Amino acid sequence: MHRLYEHNDIAVFWDSDKCRYAAECKKRSPMTFDPVRRPWIDLTKAPAEEIWDAVSACPSGALTIAHTHEIRVEMEEDNNRSAAYAGDRMIGECNYNITPSGWVIYHTGVDQEHGGKGIAKRLVYKVVEVAEKSGGKVIPTCSYAAKVLSE
Repeated sequence: MHRLYEHNDIAVFWDSDKCRYAAECKKRSPMTFDPVRRPWIDLTKAPAEEIWDAVSACPSGALTIAHTHEIRVEMEEDNNRSAAYAGDRMIGECNYNITPSGWVIYHTGVDQEHGGKGIAKRLVYKVVEVAEKSGGKVIPTCSYAAKVLSE
């Protein structure tokens, strides 16, 4: 299971398949990470610096973090994509098709000027989260999505 948590200027990515040390997260930021609570991550409970430190210390790599750079990522199911916006301008997208086999992610791209900021990863995670919540299998044919999901 993959989840994306965003608040103010940070985005936290969680890959449940890698998660082995939730107690470490809870120890480093007890208000943010609570394995009993659903959802177990609440970015509103602690300062961004504390959360950043806790995620950076994740021993399994199940948690990663990035700045949002004031870019918002939205799911646009009517257009079969997640899209990233800088103000009103779309600067990236992750496109998919829903087939009998699953959700096929076939393209992920971000404008060159916004590259390297974790935006593409946010786009992929947004699609994957919605697919998983709907019970769909994710099939990444896009090389970037395949890389993100195998990390």
